[in-house]
This record gives sequence, structure tokens and C-alpha cells, in this order.
Amino acid sequence: MAEHDWRAPGAPEPQPDASAPSVPSTPGASDAPAATAPAAPVPPLPPLYGAPAAPPVYGAPPAYGAPTAPPPYGAPQYGAPQYGAPAGSQAWTAPPKPGLLPLRPLGFGTLLWAPFRTLRRNPAATFGSGLLVQLAAGILAAAVAVPVFIWFFGRLDSAGPAEIDELLPGSIAALVLTMLFAVGVSVVASAFLQGVMIVEVASGTLGEKLSLGALWRRTLPRIGALVVWTLLVTLALLVVLAVLVGIIVLGAVTSPVGLGVSIAVVVLLSLGLVVLGWWIGVRLALVPSIIVLEHAGIATAMRRSWRLTIGYFWRTLGVLLLVSVILNVASQVVVQPVTLLGGLLPAIIDPTNTGSAVTIAIVLGVVSTVLSIIITAITTVVQAALVGVVYIDLRMRTEGLDLELARHVELRDAGQPVSDPWVAPDQGAQHPVPSGGAPA
Repeated sequence: MAEHDWRAPGAPEPQPDASAPSVPSTPGASDAPAATAPAAPVPPLPPLYGAPAAPPVYGAPPAYGAPTAPPPYGAPQYGAPQYGAPAGSQAWTAPPKPGLLPLRPLGFGTLLWAPFRTLRRNPAATFGSGLLVQLAAGILAAAVAVPVFIWFFGRLDSAGPAEIDELLPGSIAALVLTMLFAVGVSVVASAFLQGVMIVEVASGTLGEKLSLGALWRRTLPRIGALVVWTLLVTLALLVVLAVLVGIIVLGAVTSPVGLGVSIAVVVLLSLGLVVLGWWIGVRLALVPSIIVLEHAGIATAMRRSWRLTIGYFWRTLGVLLLVSVILNVASQVVVQPVTLLGGLLPAIIDPTNTGSAVTIAIVLGVVSTVLSIIITAITTVVQAALVGVVYIDLRMRTEGLDLELARHVELRDAGQPVSDPWVAPDQGAQHPVPSGGAPA
């Protein structure tokens, strides 16, 4: 069968390739098929999508353009922002903490120990204020009470039996006035110290460490409203106590059965009043902080405190109770051993009561009194600071105060003018701010 010629008409004849090796002719070679050159290697086809790739040879470099495997979990990547990267990167950075408190809503542990940290951070101003205020209040109350008591007992001793009935009402009235004066001094001292500690917490949160004199100067403009609020609280407690005592007296006047009934009623009322008092006290716990930092009146401060504690009653109650328990336990641990020594040591050292027992009792009494004053100062400072810390935490949670404080710190550090960061959101007026950020 003749082969078909696929060449076009007029095409030249193909010439043999000179580079191809010549094959010697052998007998019968014309009958055998012609030898062909080996074919070039064919590249492998790419793997199908989803087919498993062949494992790479250990130590072999990756092919150019081949995708690289991702780094293991936790390994740093080239160009990725690392911890502590400057602002503007995508790395998470902690909220700023220019001073006492971090500018974010506080955890329970931070909220619990922040008042103690306030005392440790600036002890000269905080503990010094507590000690001076307590000593001044005690000295002032004693300076009035001691002469009155001396006059009272001297007057009764010098009077005859017929004159006692005439002198007794006036003497009792003098004693009552003296006690009211002591209560008033205690109220003023407590209000002033509470204001001092609120200013310290506020300025410490913004990174300022004030001296004792600076704290007192910033507190004095708000001392009037603080004293009025403290007097209202004290008056409410006295009214409740007078009502309970009146019920018992009324029952005792009627009959012995009435006395028993009145005592039972007073016990039940006391339990209910304790619950009611804690509920109202927690809801109004922020009033001193609002009076000092927001320059608000008493009525406005009461409304603000009630609104800020909505949804946070149990959290606030738990912190207040826990700190109170810690302080009471610590004070008992310090004071009770000295008190026990005061009762046992004189009898052990001087069992015959020759005179040294009195000296030992006096020395231990003085030591116990000094310890009581120091512990009372520390307790008052910590409890007052706790009110300020709770106020700042609740405002950061409900009003975004942390963002306002961070902006204030940034502008202040940049040397730009700043306004009062503690002003309530619904207040239009801005109060002047001295250097450091605490309200004037």
C-alpha cells in the first residue's frame, strides 16, 4: 500500500539531518524498521486540586515561588507588631495608669485594695491628715468636756440634800450640751477627713501626689456641704435611736407585759431598720464624692448617687462590708493583746499591790490609747478613700469616665489647656482646674 504524501505541492524534498549519527548498512537492513532517536523527557502534570502534595526532602530549599508553611502558634512573624509596640500599631496595649488607679473599670481585687494603696502611696498626707484631725477633734472635745464634768461633780458634792433637786436639771442640761458639742466636733472632723481623702484619690488617679497642705486647701471650699450632709445622716440615726428608746420607755411605763412587748417590737424593728439602713446607705454612699468632685448640692448629689448605683448595689455592698470586716479584725488583733496585758500584767508583776501595779496599768493604758488613736486614723482614712474609689469605678462603668480621664491626662502632659474631668455629663458649667487635675 503506497504511503500518502502530506507535503504541499511544490514543497522541497526533506534533507537528511547531518547531525544525526549514520547507521551502517547491513545485509537485510532494508527489511528492518528504521532506528529512532530517544524522546525528550515530558514534564509531569501538575497535581489535581485537593490532591496531597509529596513530602519535601529534609533540608532541601523551597522552590522559587512556592508557598511557605505558616509559622507555629505563638511564633513571632516578620513585620507583626509585638507587645509594647508604639501607638498606632495593631498590638493590644493596656489602658494607661498615670497614678493610683488604672483608667478602666476596676476589678473586685483592685477595688478592694485600692484604699490601702492610697494610704501607702502618700502616707504623709493621708495618714498625717487622719492623725491630726483625730487628735484635734479629741483635744477640742476634751477641752470642753473635762471642765464641765469637774464643775458638775463639784457642784453636786458641795450642794446639800435640799439643793440637789434644784441643781440637777441644769447640770444634766450642761452635760447634754457637752455631749452634743463632742458629737458636732466628731461630725466636722469626719466630714473634713472624708473630703480630704476623696481629693487624694481623685488627684492620685491622675498621677498627682499632693502635700498635706494642698489637700486641705482643695477640700476647704466644699467643707460646708460635707458638714451639712454628715449632720443630716447623724440626725437621722439619732431620730431612729430616739424612736426605739421611746418605744421601750412607753412599754415600761404601762406594765411589765408592755415592757416585754415593747422590747420584742424594738428587736423586730431593729432588724428591719438595719436592712433598710444598709440599702439606703449603699445607694447614697457616693454623695460625699459627688459633693467634693462635681461641686454639686446635697439634693443633686443624692440623686446622682442613687442613679450611679443602679445595677451595682450588691457589688458596692460587698466591697464596703469586706473592707469594714478587714479593718475591724486588724484593729482587734492589735488592740486586744494590749488590753489583755493591761489586765493581767499588773497582777503578775505586783500581786501584793505595792504600787508598781498602778504604774504598769497607767503605762499600758497610755499605750492602748495611742494605738486606738492610730488605728482609728487608719480606719477612717481607708474607709473614706474607699468611697472615692467606688465613685470613680461606677462612673467609669456607667458614664465612660475612663475615656475622659485618659484624654485629660494626654492633653495635660502635652501642655494643652484642660477642663475639669470630674464634671457630671449633664452639667454645662466647667470648673477651673489647677495643675494636677483635681477640682479647685
